[in-house]
Amino acid sequence: MLRTLDRNALQSPALLTALAAREGEMLDHLRGIVAIDSGSYDAAGVDAVGDLLAARWADLGFACERVAVPGAGSYRRLRRKFRGRGCLMILGHLDTVWPKGTAAEWPFRIDDGLAQGPGVGDMKGGLVMAWAAVSSLLAADFDGVGEIRHVLVPDEELGSVGSRLLIEEDARSADWVLVLEPARDNGAVVVERGAVGAIIVRATGISAHVMHRDNGASAVHALACLVGPLEALSDPERGESVNVGILRGGDARQMVPRSCEMHIDLRAADSGGAGRLLARVLEIIERGRGERIEISVEGGITRPAFPAEASRDLFAAAAGVAQVLSIDYPSARTIGGSDGSFCAALGRPTLDGLGPVCFDSCSRRERIPVRSLIERGAVLAGLIAQLGTMQ
Repeated sequence: MLRTLDRNALQSPALLTALAAREGEMLDHLRGIVAIDSGSYDAAGVDAVGDLLAARWADLGFACERVAVPGAGSYRRLRRKFRGRGCLMILGHLDTVWPKGTAAEWPFRIDDGLAQGPGVGDMKGGLVMAWAAVSSLLAADFDGVGEIRHVLVPDEELGSVGSRLLIEEDARSADWVLVLEPARDNGAVVVERGAVGAIIVRATGISAHVMHRDNGASAVHALACLVGPLEALSDPERGESVNVGILRGGDARQMVPRSCEMHIDLRAADSGGAGRLLARVLEIIERGRGERIEISVEGGITRPAFPAEASRDLFAAAAGVAQVLSIDYPSARTIGGSDGSFCAALGRPTLDGLGPVCFDSCSRRERIPVRSLIERGAVLAGLIAQLGTMQ
């Protein structure tokens, strides 16, 4: 196991050896938390995963602070002081996109070196990997930074509406932010992100029996007519996307529906483009208003753009560690957002996609190579080991 953290140690297989020695422990830990449903709307499940992780980090000397997030589980801040310089924020989230009951239907398993199960890549694998990386460093008497602060967010998959101010508060006092979202399927880490918006539109009309439909006003019709024009705003060449992900309304087949709700996802390459796209979306929504139809709109740009300059130095350091360890380590930009976007937009040095390689994220085919937990964990450990020298 790694005993020194000087430059010579990074030029040996010591980092990989340290993480490989923890493979069985990592898989047991991962199996345990994947078995717990922790969908964003399942606060009890989110907190159960948080409790298990907090206990693991407590064994490493980390104190836990909890902040209740309305409508979600608890935001957790796991902290330990050291004698070095600078504050490292390791940012992750506890929630998944999977509803209660999924873990029983789709249990954790490993086939041909690939681990799968709900949230195994996004991002329970990354949470376990970070614990193993820091644990390996501490076993080698690491003391290279002033503080490690591991932040666990309960509502990331919902846009972190309840956690955003807490995340930004922690980021402002951090010198570096490392984000545990999974690496792309080609192994790329994320060095730049576009802006993301989430909009909920609610229409209220007048109910009536279909035999007297002229007495009613259909809320479903009002919003359904907007779907085509809204999605036509998408422009892949400009990195812009508008998607109606949810359209639901009505109470009975034979009734003119009084209510309808539409959820819109908006993405753009940069903050300026996002603002312009949002304005066009709102113009189209206005078309749904009528004499007998009321419209309400909530939401907007929920995640700012993540500029490339925020990741430049951290990516160079991480890529250097990966090169020494003979690990392929490309970079990528994406129009998808993450909690790292909040930190990068504040000007904090931020690197994202540091978790294990993940295939088909947020689908029933989501899976990660077990080897990736070891390799990416070794790069993460090596990067953390260098941070104190980057002050």
